[in-house]
This record gives sequence, C-alpha cells and structure tokens, in this order.
Amino acid sequence: MEANPACSKIHPDGVTSQEVVLNPDNTLQNVLVYVKSAVVGKQFPTPAEAVRVDQKGCMFEPHVAVLMVNQKFEVANSDPTNHNVHGMPEVSPEWNVSQPPQAPPKSTQFAKPEVGIVVMCNIHPWMRLYAHVLSNPYYAVTGADGSFTIKGLPPGTYTVEAWHEKFGSQEKKIRVGSKSDFTFTE
Repeated sequence: MEANPACSKIHPDGVTSQEVVLNPDNTLQNVLVYVKSAVVGKQFPTPAEAVRVDQKGCMFEPHVAVLMVNQKFEVANSDPTNHNVHGMPEVSPEWNVSQPPQAPPKSTQFAKPEVGIVVMCNIHPWMRLYAHVLSNPYYAVTGADGSFTIKGLPPGTYTVEAWHEKFGSQEKKIRVGSKSDFTFTE
C-alpha cells in the first residue's frame, strides 16, 4: 500500500482483510443467503434501480453486492487515485477497465445468474468484492450482527444456499416461517 500515497494516507496502518469478518459471538458477516429454488414458473421483474458499488478509501463498498439478472451494476470511483476494475465472471463476459478519479461509474449487466463473481482492482491487490447475480429477489447478506432475513417468500419449502468467499457454500431445505442458521468451519 505504501506504493500509492493516496491509499497509504487513508490507511497509514494498512487495511484489515475483509475475507473473514467475525463478530464477537462468532457470527460471520458478508455471507450471501439465497433461495436456489424459487417459486416454480414465476418470473421476477428486473429492478429498475442499479446496484452501486463504490471505490472509497481504496476499498470496495460494499464487499458483497447482490443483483438480479439484467439489473444494472455500477462501480464508481470516489477516491483521489486511479483504479482498474476487473470483473471476472465465468458465465458472462469478463471486463477490465481503468477508472480515473471521479470518472463516471463503470456500468454492466449480467444476462444469466452466477454466484461468486470476483471483481478486483488490478492496481491495488487488496481491493476485492464479490458480486452475485440471481434470478429471484429472495436473498440477504449477513450483516454486522451476522443475521439475515429473507422477506416476501411465499409459504412453502425451499432450498436455500449460504455462500462465503472462503468457506464455500452450504444448502438446506427450509420451510417459510421456521428459523434456520448455517455453520461454517475452517
């Protein structure tokens, strides 16, 4: 980080990894929890509002972004330094663009679902985020307290997956209205 004065000024002691963020009670932040098997035969409209990620303080905010198929995904640069946004999906086309300070956001869309898309800055190797493209609106990302709530899911039993960048994924069958949790081990 010392090689970039703008970043080292913001973080004189370096940055803490966002890979595993544990709370004092050992709950885990930044886990995507989503319904893998949504309501059969139902199509969901693409949200009109873009999902926006910002490069701020030489970090991506948020660290985990979730959007629906064909929803606009924007990456902005609020930093006083150049960044290079490199999206590496496996299903959709890869992109790699330079982004000077205060440049217009990089905008893209994904035509197919994909979980775990790595988006990084090629200039600053510690900068990384994970984008998830889903076909339904039934998802949540665990927050600062490690909890999640999936709202609006019709009554029924569903396959739900929890995905974490380091610990991988787990599936569970759940019934709407019941409480469920996931346990990750290293």
